Amino acid sequence: MYVITNGRLITEDTVLHGYDLLIEEDRIKKIAPKGEIKFKEGMEIINAAGGYVSPGFIDIHSDYIEHMAAPRPTSLMNFDLSLRETEKELIGHGITTMFHSLSLFKGTEYDYKPIREPDNVRKFIDLIDKSHTTRHLVRHRFHARFEIDNVDEIDNLKNYIRENKVHLVSFMDHTPGQGQYRHLEIYRKTIKGYNKLSEASIDVLIHNHQTKEKLSIEDIREIAELAHEHQIAVASHDDDSIEKLELVKSFGTTISEFPITLEVAQRARELGMYTIAGAPNVLLGGSHSGNLGAAEAIQNQAIDILCSDYYPAGMLHAIFALLDNYDMDLAETMKLVTINPAKAVKMDHEIGSLCEGKKADLLIIERITDDFPVITGVFVDGKLIQKTNYRI
Repeated sequence: MYVITNGRLITEDTVLHGYDLLIEEDRIKKIAPKGEIKFKEGMEIINAAGGYVSPGFIDIHSDYIEHMAAPRPTSLMNFDLSLRETEKELIGHGITTMFHSLSLFKGTEYDYKPIREPDNVRKFIDLIDKSHTTRHLVRHRFHARFEIDNVDEIDNLKNYIRENKVHLVSFMDHTPGQGQYRHLEIYRKTIKGYNKLSEASIDVLIHNHQTKEKLSIEDIREIAELAHEHQIAVASHDDDSIEKLELVKSFGTTISEFPITLEVAQRARELGMYTIAGAPNVLLGGSHSGNLGAAEAIQNQAIDILCSDYYPAGMLHAIFALLDNYDMDLAETMKLVTINPAKAVKMDHEIGSLCEGKKADLLIIERITDDFPVITGVFVDGKLIQKTNYRI
């Protein structure tokens, strides 16, 4: 049993001052005015020291594990080591539930990543599945990012779903000339950032990508229906038009990842879809691809969820950047990384908010300077897994 005291509790509706929170076993047992929770033998008092107490962050889109497993194209690290070292980093950034976004790509001519080889993806999926029953720190989940040209992996994806090893499916299309790379000049700059290719070589590469075989509408619909049968949320990636939104919505898609324009993001929400932007977008002041600016979209109530994308530290700092730069409401802003992603992936009955009866996944957040928030306490399933004390 733990009692967290002297903290400001961030609920879905407000920030509670002068309240204590009781944890028993893996649950939030009680939230009550200070002094009402009576001390019992075996109870440990956790002093939040005036910091915020929030739900643990739920990151439903991050490919950071790819970097940890393969920091260089020729350096493939031990996968078990990579997963365990990654989760040690994640708790320091407040992420208590991580959807590892492993990519099922057919291949690429400019940015080879060995972790995306089918055999390596399978090994990681099995490790994530095994983590549920072995010693671990955070909740590991598998987000299957399926590139729609990867026709050879359709059967494998279906099998992963049937084996209950998939927790989110997103359909991606990185073909230049649409989606994330609708501006071909930005695509060319991106390619040149990876390899020194001539303009003629890039022309050939673009042509190859634009003419390659892709999944049919029927294939996508069949995979989506299988996911729904297994209670798995389905997402679309880089939606760039109203027409595309309406098409993916017809598959039962409920999440729009990284909508390209404000108009598309707003329409996705009108259609009842959750919308996602990357936390690094907030910190950088805009999209690195020249697309939708996350901060503007959030202010216009067009984005529901922030994910770390490729930078786990981004979630915490993006929240406080929004608070400091745009005078946003703390309880409302915190939903971007807690209850909203929980709802999107159908986990909100257990996690995502400070609520009696829910899992005790929560954080203590302090500011060590006016502009630098840090995580000083982390609970997952009612267990205190990290306490950090900054010194002067």
